[in-house]
Amino acid sequence: MKSKIAVAIAVVVVILGALAGIKVLQFKTMAAAPWVQPPETIASAVAHEEKWQDTVSAVGSITAVQGVTVTPEVAGTVSEIAFESGAVVAKGDLLVRFDTSTEEAQLKASQAQLEWARVSAERAQKLRTDSTVSQSELDQADAAWKQAKANTAAIQAAIDKKTIRAPFAGKLGIRQVNLGEYVDAGKPIVSLQSLTPVYADFSLPQQELSQIKTDMTVRVMLDTYTNKQFEGKLTAINPELDPITRSVRLQATLDNPDQLLRPGMFARIEVLLPDTQNALVIPATSILSAPYGDSVYVIEKGTNGPGLVVRQQFVRTGRTRGDFVTVESGLKPGERVVSAGLFKLRNGAAVTENNDLAPKANEKPKPADS
Repeated sequence: MKSKIAVAIAVVVVILGALAGIKVLQFKTMAAAPWVQPPETIASAVAHEEKWQDTVSAVGSITAVQGVTVTPEVAGTVSEIAFESGAVVAKGDLLVRFDTSTEEAQLKASQAQLEWARVSAERAQKLRTDSTVSQSELDQADAAWKQAKANTAAIQAAIDKKTIRAPFAGKLGIRQVNLGEYVDAGKPIVSLQSLTPVYADFSLPQQELSQIKTDMTVRVMLDTYTNKQFEGKLTAINPELDPITRSVRLQATLDNPDQLLRPGMFARIEVLLPDTQNALVIPATSILSAPYGDSVYVIEKGTNGPGLVVRQQFVRTGRTRGDFVTVESGLKPGERVVSAGLFKLRNGAAVTENNDLAPKANEKPKPADS
């Protein structure tokens, strides 16, 4: 029995020793063979030259040609609200009417006094022709008539001030008063903005002033409408510069027929200059931004084989247009750069190209979900 156990243990030891020897041999073989990282799949683009129109860029905001917050001149109780929030109104349309019952009663009394004063003045004028009354009595009657007319006009003006109308045509905002509410003078009732046309206000440094003239075309882009560009004309240049920033304020006018531009919107603005220049262009997705500078990965032939490798190259970028960006230095026309998949690369990494799935860059991109 003991001999059988000893044989079994010996067999197990032999098997374990054989397995351990095989593993040690495998590890030595793996250590002797160098490990090569497989090439990364990337998309590429060729740096090419294009004619780009010179522009001057700035940031600004959209403002209304006419825009006010409608407020009453006098206090009163709201007796009628004649508009809906967000409605479009014409100049002179009734918005809110205050209670004028007291003023209307005063107006009737004043009109009666006015009529009596008119009759008295006419009678005094006839009697004066016959020398029945003195000139002072005629003057007194005439003054009473004029005072009565002034009193009537003052009461009518008070009634008119309690009838609030749209000062110009435009689009209303959200109503801020309620029926029966007592409203103090100067309290906001509703915002009224004229949205056709609109202004784009922006500033430029004084160095750009020599290139700018009125009637130049202005292009406006907004984050709200990423696939749209709005064009207008430069209509005003401020005659004076800001003494602190040494910048000049400018104003462009845009037709805005669809009323997509709203006052207060942040806008990126380009003034189109008449000159054009050659620009070296690559897709904006080729740029790898870092605190120490922008760079691209240039695709080259490998030195140790037929494959492709990448070389990290620092560049200085310029203007952007759609999906493209200009390169001012660091790159030559015709060089191929990585346009997709660059975040997984390192300098000298092996790559393979596959441009089938990468989206095509466009100067006027139109996202599919827009």
